[in-house]
Amino acid sequence: MNIAKIDLNLLVYLDVLLREGSVTKAANQLSITQPAMSNGLKRLRDLFKDPLLVRTSEGMTPTKRALELQPTIRDVLSKLESSIQPETEFSPESSTRTFRIMTSDYAESTLLLELIEELNFKAPNITLDLITPSDVTFHDVEQGRVDMAINRFDELPLSFHQKVIWYDQFACVLNKHNPRCENFNLEAYLSGQHIWVSKTGFGIGVGIDPNEVQKLGWVDAELTKLGKQRQIRVFTRHYHAALQLAKTQNLIATLPSRAAKIFKDDPEIMVLPPPFDIPPIALKMAWSALLHHDAGHIWLRRLIGEVADRMTQS
Repeated sequence: MNIAKIDLNLLVYLDVLLREGSVTKAANQLSITQPAMSNGLKRLRDLFKDPLLVRTSEGMTPTKRALELQPTIRDVLSKLESSIQPETEFSPESSTRTFRIMTSDYAESTLLLELIEELNFKAPNITLDLITPSDVTFHDVEQGRVDMAINRFDELPLSFHQKVIWYDQFACVLNKHNPRCENFNLEAYLSGQHIWVSKTGFGIGVGIDPNEVQKLGWVDAELTKLGKQRQIRVFTRHYHAALQLAKTQNLIATLPSRAAKIFKDDPEIMVLPPPFDIPPIALKMAWSALLHHDAGHIWLRRLIGEVADRMTQS
């Protein structure tokens, strides 16, 4: 049997005929004439090389072949109907969906900490799979294998949708016993040893060359404009590591202020404004065009925006 030559309407006819057990009732059910339904039954018999329905004293009785076909045809039609129906509205209260989000520990410990708390109330059965930037390429996001990326990005593919979550100023974190805390000016800043911390974009990062200042990012770019250069002792891609190093090793960490505020209640830590101007950084979320109209994805993006707005206003 060549499936390409099968009229889909015939399968609908057979499904209704087997349910109703009557040509007349089946025709009425489908709002067609009885002769049209009789003609459909004739074509079905030719197609399957079987009578399918036989007139008996009890009415039209399905043959063994018809009974074998019935559950398969019902299943096929049911799946087809559900596939072509418009997507139903997303229901966060009952959803068990897993959202995969690429993010740095900066966003994890600030934005996503608040987001997870919100999800506990609004969508208790949703799961978040948080993936580090080094485990993801932009192709993973582009193909929809990762739902979204939340990070600082130097640039993004034009095919991506994106939104700024917030802008964040920089802050300096020092151990409170660091003598530079008393008069934290540019001279004091440059006399100390520093922790470089950053993880932007996607993919595995390569090693840093301290002499390539133009590749070190925002902080060092601004120092270069002043004709200055800081002494970097440790390079890390983890904000929590930078904070711990600043606390325990008498080093200076210059990082986004929302990350610095994680330690704001620590009595051993001082959080100070940088002694020179550094432009704010943008935390963004980016996602594939393949997921742009997905109802669940739209809901999550909206919720992230609401959480971020509340955090920036507090």
